[in-house]
Amino acid sequence: MLCCMPGVAFVPALLVSWSSAAFIISYMIAVLAGHVEPLVPYISDTGTKPPESGVFGFMINISALLAAITMYIRYLLIEKQNESSHFVRSSCNMFTLCIGLMGCTGMGIVATFQELAVPSVHDIGALVAFGSGVVYITLQSLISYKSCPRWNTYFVCHIRMAISVISCIAFIPSILYNVSHGFPFILHCIVSFTLFSPVIVFASKVSMTKIDWTPGEKVKSY
Repeated sequence: MLCCMPGVAFVPALLVSWSSAAFIISYMIAVLAGHVEPLVPYISDTGTKPPESGVFGFMINISALLAAITMYIRYLLIEKQNESSHFVRSSCNMFTLCIGLMGCTGMGIVATFQELAVPSVHDIGALVAFGSGVVYITLQSLISYKSCPRWNTYFVCHIRMAISVISCIAFIPSILYNVSHGFPFILHCIVSFTLFSPVIVFASKVSMTKIDWTPGEKVKSY
Protein backbone atom coordinates (compact mmCIF):
# COMPACT_ATOMS: atom_id res chain seq x y z
CA MET A 1 0.00 0.00 0.00
CA LEU A 2 1.09 3.57 -0.66
CA CYS A 3 1.18 4.52 3.03
CA CYS A 4 3.72 1.76 3.71
CA MET A 5 6.22 2.98 1.10
CA PRO A 6 9.47 4.29 2.60
CA GLY A 7 9.74 8.07 2.62
CA VAL A 8 6.05 8.75 2.10
CA ALA A 9 6.16 11.24 4.99
CA PHE A 10 7.64 13.80 2.58
CA VAL A 11 4.15 14.39 1.14
CA PRO A 12 2.60 16.09 4.22
CA ALA A 13 5.93 17.88 4.79
CA LEU A 14 5.79 19.17 1.22
CA LEU A 15 2.17 20.23 1.74
CA VAL A 16 3.11 22.29 4.80
CA SER A 17 6.12 23.97 3.21
CA TRP A 18 4.46 24.58 -0.18
CA SER A 19 1.25 26.01 1.30
CA SER A 20 3.17 28.27 3.65
CA ALA A 21 5.32 29.48 0.76
CA ALA A 22 2.20 30.13 -1.34
CA PHE A 23 0.74 32.56 1.19
CA ILE A 24 4.06 34.17 2.09
CA ILE A 25 5.09 34.79 -1.53
CA SER A 26 1.68 36.14 -2.61
CA TYR A 27 1.58 38.30 0.53
CA MET A 28 5.03 39.77 -0.14
CA ILE A 29 4.20 40.53 -3.78
CA ALA A 30 0.87 42.13 -2.84
CA VAL A 31 2.47 44.29 -0.13
CA LEU A 32 5.37 45.41 -2.34
CA ALA A 33 2.92 46.26 -5.13
CA GLY A 34 0.82 48.30 -2.71
CA HIS A 35 -2.30 46.17 -3.23
CA VAL A 36 -2.82 45.31 0.46
CA GLU A 37 -1.92 46.70 3.85
CA PRO A 38 1.04 44.97 5.51
CA LEU A 39 -0.81 44.37 8.80
CA VAL A 40 -2.82 41.10 8.69
CA PRO A 41 -4.57 41.41 5.30
CA TYR A 42 -7.47 39.17 4.35
CA ILE A 43 -5.90 36.04 2.82
CA SER A 44 -7.93 36.27 -0.40
CA ASP A 45 -6.89 39.92 -0.86
CA THR A 46 -3.31 38.77 -1.39
CA GLY A 47 -4.40 36.94 -4.54
CA THR A 48 -6.92 39.23 -6.22
CA LYS A 49 -4.73 41.36 -8.50
CA PRO A 50 -1.90 40.46 -10.87
CA PRO A 51 0.88 39.48 -10.56
CA GLU A 52 0.19 37.94 -7.13
CA SER A 53 -3.13 36.48 -8.31
CA GLY A 54 -1.31 34.18 -10.74
CA VAL A 55 1.11 33.00 -8.06
CA PHE A 56 -1.73 32.55 -5.56
CA GLY A 57 -3.91 30.54 -7.94
CA PHE A 58 -1.08 28.33 -9.21
CA MET A 59 0.39 27.49 -5.82
CA ILE A 60 -2.92 27.01 -3.97
CA ASN A 61 -4.16 24.61 -6.66
CA ILE A 62 -1.03 22.53 -6.12
CA SER A 63 -1.62 22.76 -2.36
CA ALA A 64 -5.13 21.39 -2.88
CA LEU A 65 -3.68 18.44 -4.82
CA LEU A 66 -1.04 17.77 -2.15
CA ALA A 67 -3.71 17.97 0.54
CA ALA A 68 -5.83 15.40 -1.31
CA ILE A 69 -2.83 13.06 -1.61
CA THR A 70 -2.02 13.51 2.09
CA MET A 71 -5.60 12.71 3.07
CA TYR A 72 -5.61 9.61 0.89
CA ILE A 73 -2.35 8.45 2.49
CA ARG A 74 -3.93 8.98 5.90
CA TYR A 75 -6.96 6.95 4.77
CA LEU A 76 -4.74 4.05 3.61
CA LEU A 77 -2.72 4.26 6.82
CA ILE A 78 -5.81 3.89 9.00
CA GLU A 79 -7.09 1.03 6.84
CA LYS A 80 -3.76 -0.77 7.25
CA GLN A 81 -3.73 -0.26 11.02
CA ASN A 82 -7.38 -1.25 11.24
CA GLU A 83 -6.65 -4.70 9.79
CA SER A 84 -5.23 -5.84 13.13
CA SER A 85 -6.80 -3.42 15.61
CA HIS A 86 -10.34 -2.77 14.32
CA PHE A 87 -10.59 0.54 16.15
CA VAL A 88 -12.75 2.33 13.57
CA ARG A 89 -15.26 1.34 10.91
CA SER A 90 -14.07 1.48 7.31
CA SER A 91 -17.20 3.43 6.39
CA CYS A 92 -16.29 6.09 8.96
CA ASN A 93 -12.78 6.28 7.57
CA MET A 94 -14.14 6.66 4.04
CA PHE A 95 -16.62 9.34 5.18
CA THR A 96 -13.78 11.31 6.76
CA LEU A 97 -11.78 11.07 3.53
CA CYS A 98 -14.74 12.36 1.50
CA ILE A 99 -15.12 15.33 3.84
CA GLY A 100 -11.44 16.11 3.43
CA LEU A 101 -11.63 15.89 -0.37
CA MET A 102 -14.55 18.32 -0.29
CA GLY A 103 -12.26 20.76 1.49
CA CYS A 104 -9.60 20.27 -1.19
CA THR A 105 -12.20 21.01 -3.86
CA GLY A 106 -13.08 24.20 -1.99
CA MET A 107 -9.41 25.19 -2.01
CA GLY A 108 -9.32 24.71 -5.76
CA ILE A 109 -12.39 26.92 -6.17
CA VAL A 110 -10.82 29.64 -4.00
CA ALA A 111 -7.63 29.53 -6.07
CA THR A 112 -9.41 29.54 -9.43
CA PHE A 113 -12.12 32.15 -8.81
CA GLN A 114 -10.58 35.31 -7.38
CA GLU A 115 -12.41 37.34 -4.76
CA LEU A 116 -13.01 40.39 -6.99
CA ALA A 117 -13.73 38.43 -10.19
CA VAL A 118 -16.45 36.06 -8.97
CA PRO A 119 -17.03 36.89 -5.28
CA SER A 120 -20.02 34.60 -4.71
CA VAL A 121 -18.25 31.51 -6.08
CA HIS A 122 -15.07 32.44 -4.21
CA ASP A 123 -16.95 32.76 -0.91
CA ILE A 124 -18.70 29.42 -1.42
CA GLY A 125 -15.35 27.78 -2.10
CA ALA A 126 -13.85 29.33 1.04
CA LEU A 127 -16.81 28.18 3.13
CA VAL A 128 -16.49 24.62 1.81
CA ALA A 129 -12.71 24.62 2.28
CA PHE A 130 -12.68 25.94 5.83
CA GLY A 131 -15.85 24.16 6.94
CA SER A 132 -14.82 20.78 5.58
CA GLY A 133 -11.30 21.29 6.90
CA VAL A 134 -12.55 21.88 10.44
CA VAL A 135 -14.82 18.82 10.30
CA TYR A 136 -12.02 16.70 8.81
CA ILE A 137 -9.40 17.46 11.44
CA THR A 138 -11.98 17.02 14.21
CA LEU A 139 -12.93 13.56 12.92
CA GLN A 140 -9.27 12.64 12.51
CA SER A 141 -8.62 13.72 16.09
CA LEU A 142 -11.37 11.42 17.32
CA ILE A 143 -10.02 8.55 15.22
CA SER A 144 -6.57 9.17 16.70
CA TYR A 145 -7.95 8.79 20.23
CA LYS A 146 -9.64 5.53 19.26
CA SER A 147 -6.32 4.19 17.99
CA CYS A 148 -4.51 4.89 21.28
CA PRO A 149 -2.25 3.64 22.70
CA ARG A 150 -1.25 1.14 20.03
CA TRP A 151 -0.90 3.47 17.06
CA ASN A 152 -0.66 6.93 18.64
CA THR A 153 0.56 8.49 21.85
CA TYR A 154 -1.91 10.54 23.86
CA PHE A 155 0.44 13.51 23.51
CA VAL A 156 -0.02 13.57 19.72
CA CYS A 157 -3.78 13.09 20.14
CA HIS A 158 -3.98 16.01 22.56
CA ILE A 159 -2.14 18.22 20.06
CA ARG A 160 -4.52 17.22 17.28
CA MET A 161 -7.57 17.85 19.44
CA ALA A 162 -6.22 21.24 20.53
CA ILE A 163 -5.78 22.20 16.88
CA SER A 164 -9.35 21.05 16.18
CA VAL A 165 -10.76 23.13 19.04
CA ILE A 166 -8.87 26.25 17.91
CA SER A 167 -10.15 25.76 14.36
CA CYS A 168 -13.75 25.34 15.53
CA ILE A 169 -13.56 28.47 17.68
CA ALA A 170 -12.03 30.48 14.82
CA PHE A 171 -14.59 29.25 12.29
CA ILE A 172 -17.54 30.82 14.14
CA PRO A 173 -16.41 34.48 13.82
CA SER A 174 -15.59 33.84 10.16
CA ILE A 175 -19.17 32.74 9.52
CA LEU A 176 -20.52 35.72 11.45
CA TYR A 177 -18.55 38.11 9.26
CA ASN A 178 -19.88 36.60 6.04
CA VAL A 179 -23.44 36.71 7.37
CA SER A 180 -23.17 40.22 8.76
CA HIS A 181 -20.38 42.62 7.78
CA GLY A 182 -20.84 44.30 11.12
CA PHE A 183 -18.18 41.95 12.45
CA PRO A 184 -14.83 43.83 12.56
CA PHE A 185 -12.92 43.26 9.33
CA ILE A 186 -9.48 43.20 10.94
CA LEU A 187 -10.64 40.51 13.36
CA HIS A 188 -12.01 38.52 10.44
CA CYS A 189 -8.59 38.69 8.78
CA ILE A 190 -6.92 37.39 11.93
CA VAL A 191 -9.49 34.60 12.12
CA SER A 192 -8.75 33.61 8.51
CA PHE A 193 -5.08 33.12 9.30
CA THR A 194 -6.05 31.29 12.50
CA LEU A 195 -8.22 28.90 10.50
CA PHE A 196 -5.57 28.26 7.87
CA SER A 197 -2.63 27.66 10.20
CA PRO A 198 -4.10 24.74 12.24
CA VAL A 199 -5.04 22.83 9.09
CA ILE A 200 -1.46 23.06 7.83
CA VAL A 201 0.00 22.16 11.22
CA PHE A 202 -2.39 19.19 11.45
CA ALA A 203 -1.10 17.87 8.13
CA SER A 204 2.42 17.77 9.55
CA LYS A 205 1.22 15.40 12.29
CA VAL A 206 0.33 12.68 9.76
CA SER A 207 3.97 11.60 9.56
CA MET A 208 4.06 11.23 13.37
CA THR A 209 1.60 8.34 13.24
CA LYS A 210 3.07 4.86 13.52
CA ILE A 211 2.55 2.25 10.82
CA ASP A 212 4.06 -0.85 12.41
CA TRP A 213 3.67 -2.17 15.95
CA THR A 214 5.19 -5.23 17.56
CA PRO A 215 3.56 -7.07 20.48
CA GLY A 216 6.65 -6.65 22.68
CA GLU A 217 6.92 -2.90 22.13
CA LYS A 218 6.57 -0.76 25.24
CA VAL A 219 3.63 1.63 25.11
CA LYS A 220 3.99 5.08 26.62
CA SER A 221 0.99 7.03 27.84
CA TYR A 222 0.99 10.80 28.20
